[in-house]
Amino acid sequence: MPLNQQHCTSPRELFSVLAAGAILLLVVHGLGRFIYTPLLPYLVADGQIDAAGGAAVATWNYLGYLMGAMVAIRWHRIDQIRVLLPVFMAVHILTSLAQTQLDTVTLISVSRWINGVANGVVFVQAPALILEWLVSRNRAAKSGLVYLGVGVGLLVSSALVTLAADWLSGADRWWPAAVLSIPLAWWGTARLLALDVPVRAEQPEQPTSKPGKLLDRASLPLFLAYAGAGLGYILPMTFLPLLAKLQLPEGHWLIDGSWLIVALVTLPSAWIWNNLGAKIGDHPAIIANFVIQLLGVLAAVLLPGATGIVLCGVLIGSTFLGAVLLTQRIGRALHPHQGPRLSAALVALYGFAQMAGPWLAKQWLGMGGTLESAFWIGVAALAWGLLFVFLVPKPEVWHRQSR
Repeated sequence: MPLNQQHCTSPRELFSVLAAGAILLLVVHGLGRFIYTPLLPYLVADGQIDAAGGAAVATWNYLGYLMGAMVAIRWHRIDQIRVLLPVFMAVHILTSLAQTQLDTVTLISVSRWINGVANGVVFVQAPALILEWLVSRNRAAKSGLVYLGVGVGLLVSSALVTLAADWLSGADRWWPAAVLSIPLAWWGTARLLALDVPVRAEQPEQPTSKPGKLLDRASLPLFLAYAGAGLGYILPMTFLPLLAKLQLPEGHWLIDGSWLIVALVTLPSAWIWNNLGAKIGDHPAIIANFVIQLLGVLAAVLLPGATGIVLCGVLIGSTFLGAVLLTQRIGRALHPHQGPRLSAALVALYGFAQMAGPWLAKQWLGMGGTLESAFWIGVAALAWGLLFVFLVPKPEVWHRQSR
């Protein structure tokens, strides 16, 4: 691809591509995955599910997410992405519609598992396709903006749940998200399939590439840190509204408002961390990110009640996307020839850690523990992640030493 092709990419085209990717993440992550968090207190109140059953359903969804990321590792080439992306967007739509008809924990779990597979594939492949397109145009610094879709998705999911709270119940509560997903998924998928991304960008036979070696002294601490981030943030992102319901008086505004807070602070977070990483460096930025996340989960366990819930929502909501985009960028800088395969491996690990969070919470609740004390799992995980993020070398230093 000519070096001057970057000059042929108009601001309008750049915006439409980033918007398409953001919309797909809004659909699969906001309307597909995280809408379950504000829905959970209502589903419990409707008698459709209890707290332990809610943790089980979340675990199955995260297992699907992990499996979807593994699918994306196996089929990571551009030509394969062009086939799998529309297929799994269709799977997302079908399972979202199915959730409006299901009333037992077992069937809900199956649907959420399949929906999680679709989410995992799309969450890897859509940003990976866009990143390769941006790299070919020397615009890789814009890649983090795709994750704005997750923040918007959280805000939209919060609004859909709150607005429909009084006139829907049980399985019908899934209808608004399912209906809205259809036109958004169609447009976003069509736009990304039209991207001009050369297949040769994925070929591992280049002399300077190192196919098959994802883990080494540089990337291993990054993977270990990312595992801690996945396990650490997922407990508040799954159970924060339910924690508010358990700790606060009935009708308290934070039962719905806690998720709205998360959504509002998530909205600009991708832009903030994308630009902060570009300004001070991705490595210092990710250290700051982990510290803030750790303080967020600590707030929930050390300050029970409204103060802790608000602080947890603000600090976790404003950072978790930053951890994702900064880790992806650092990983690609350490292994520039791995491309979507590296992205998929990181997402798979993140998915495994997220699956472990609700599962561990379920085991703890089954042994008589409280939801509040289960949040200490997240504290320990983020402390682990912070330790290892200090051991990740700066990419420029690593490549200089590797010569």
